[in-house]
Amino acid sequence: MIYQAHISAIVDDGAQIGNETRIWHFTHVCGGAQIGERCSLGQNVFIGNDVKIGNNVKIQNNVSVYDSVYLEDDVFCGPSMVFTNVFNPRSHVTRKHEYRKTIVKKGATIGANATIVCGNTIGEYAFIGAGSVVNKDVPAYAMIVGVPAKQIGWMCQCGNKLNFNNNKAHCSQCQHEYQLKDGVCSGV
Repeated sequence: MIYQAHISAIVDDGAQIGNETRIWHFTHVCGGAQIGERCSLGQNVFIGNDVKIGNNVKIQNNVSVYDSVYLEDDVFCGPSMVFTNVFNPRSHVTRKHEYRKTIVKKGATIGANATIVCGNTIGEYAFIGAGSVVNKDVPAYAMIVGVPAKQIGWMCQCGNKLNFNNNKAHCSQCQHEYQLKDGVCSGV
């Protein structure tokens, strides 16, 4: 494995880390973690044991990726965003056997200070606005904002807002085309 880790980072024995991944200051990667190639783990990041991270994932400063969180390729996690893994935590009640799986699909973006409540799936290329609180599944390409988060539109895989006309949209930047059918957005 050829990856770079700052001298202050802690990478526990057993962690699987792909080529060209960079691990910054004060980051801790637990021994059971699986991290793909060309990832960037910012300052003060924590990666748990039961965590799988795809290729080219960017995790900004102060993000903890706890057990039972899985990030597919090309996911972006903004600064200080939050994942949870227990739905109803109590300090005096052990609930490690109740972890709820959270999946973030390929190309999704989670903005700074957003919170993802455990047990939900964020669809491909979905866009979660900064500060949003996601408490249910998010469809592919959906643009979600607010507390609790609500869908306000659709986003292209390149990150531009899509404007649909007769259930079809064309991205002016990357030229991709999309269609809406029964409330589901997909590339053409």
